[in-house]
Amino acid sequence: MVYYRAMSYTFRIILRPEPEGGYTVMVPSLPGCVTYGETPEEAERMAQDAIEGCLAVMKEEGEEIMDDSTLLEKRVQVAVA
Repeated sequence: MVYYRAMSYTFRIILRPEPEGGYTVMVPSLPGCVTYGETPEEAERMAQDAIEGCLAVMKEEGEEIMDDSTLLEKRVQVAVA
Protein backbone atom coordinates (compact mmCIF):
# COMPACT_ATOMS: atom_id res chain seq x y z
CA MET A 1 0.00 0.00 0.00
CA VAL A 2 1.34 3.43 -0.96
CA TYR A 3 0.66 6.40 1.29
CA TYR A 4 0.88 9.94 0.00
CA ARG A 5 1.71 12.85 2.25
CA ALA A 6 -0.90 15.57 2.02
CA MET A 7 0.42 18.92 0.84
CA SER A 8 -0.89 22.21 2.12
CA TYR A 9 -1.22 25.14 -0.26
CA THR A 10 -2.17 28.78 0.23
CA PHE A 11 -4.15 30.66 -2.41
CA ARG A 12 -5.47 34.21 -2.55
CA ILE A 13 -9.15 34.50 -3.47
CA ILE A 14 -11.09 37.54 -4.62
CA LEU A 15 -14.80 37.89 -3.83
CA ARG A 16 -16.68 40.21 -6.18
CA PRO A 17 -20.17 41.23 -5.05
CA GLU A 18 -22.67 40.72 -7.87
CA PRO A 19 -25.49 43.21 -8.62
CA GLU A 20 -28.11 40.45 -8.41
CA GLY A 21 -26.67 39.25 -5.08
CA GLY A 22 -24.08 36.78 -4.02
CA TYR A 23 -20.37 36.71 -4.73
CA THR A 24 -18.28 35.50 -7.63
CA VAL A 25 -14.99 34.07 -6.40
CA MET A 26 -11.81 34.12 -8.48
CA VAL A 27 -8.47 32.46 -7.75
CA PRO A 28 -5.91 34.54 -9.67
CA SER A 29 -3.14 31.94 -9.40
CA LEU A 30 -5.40 29.28 -10.91
CA PRO A 31 -6.82 30.73 -14.15
CA GLY A 32 -10.27 29.37 -14.81
CA CYS A 33 -10.87 28.52 -11.15
CA VAL A 34 -14.03 30.55 -10.57
CA THR A 35 -17.04 29.81 -8.40
CA TYR A 36 -19.98 31.52 -6.68
CA GLY A 37 -21.60 31.71 -3.26
CA GLU A 38 -24.67 33.46 -1.86
CA THR A 39 -22.76 34.78 1.19
CA PRO A 40 -19.07 35.52 1.78
CA GLU A 41 -18.86 32.41 3.97
CA GLU A 42 -20.47 30.18 1.35
CA ALA A 43 -18.28 31.75 -1.36
CA GLU A 44 -15.17 30.90 0.66
CA ARG A 45 -16.32 27.29 1.12
CA MET A 46 -17.08 27.02 -2.58
CA ALA A 47 -13.64 28.43 -3.38
CA GLN A 48 -11.96 25.80 -1.25
CA ASP A 49 -13.89 23.07 -3.06
CA ALA A 50 -13.08 24.56 -6.48
CA ILE A 51 -9.38 24.89 -5.60
CA GLU A 52 -9.24 21.27 -4.43
CA GLY A 53 -10.80 20.20 -7.75
CA CYS A 54 -8.35 22.28 -9.79
CA LEU A 55 -5.38 20.91 -7.84
CA ALA A 56 -6.57 17.32 -8.30
CA VAL A 57 -6.68 17.82 -12.07
CA MET A 58 -3.28 19.54 -12.07
CA LYS A 59 -1.72 16.66 -10.10
CA GLU A 60 -3.34 14.12 -12.41
CA GLU A 61 -1.89 15.92 -15.44
CA GLY A 62 1.53 16.31 -13.83
CA GLU A 63 1.39 20.11 -13.74
CA GLU A 64 3.50 22.06 -11.28
CA ILE A 65 1.49 23.69 -8.50
CA MET A 66 2.66 27.13 -7.44
CA ASP A 67 0.70 28.64 -4.58
CA ASP A 68 0.56 32.15 -3.11
CA SER A 69 2.47 31.42 0.12
CA THR A 70 5.34 33.74 -0.89
CA LEU A 71 3.19 36.31 -2.70
CA LEU A 72 3.80 39.99 -2.00
CA GLU A 73 0.66 41.97 -2.65
CA LYS A 74 0.16 45.73 -2.93
CA ARG A 75 -2.70 47.88 -4.06
CA VAL A 76 -2.27 50.87 -6.33
CA GLN A 77 -4.94 53.51 -6.68
CA VAL A 78 -5.01 55.61 -9.84
CA ALA A 79 -7.22 58.48 -10.88
CA VAL A 80 -8.18 58.95 -14.51
CA ALA A 81 -9.48 62.28 -15.72
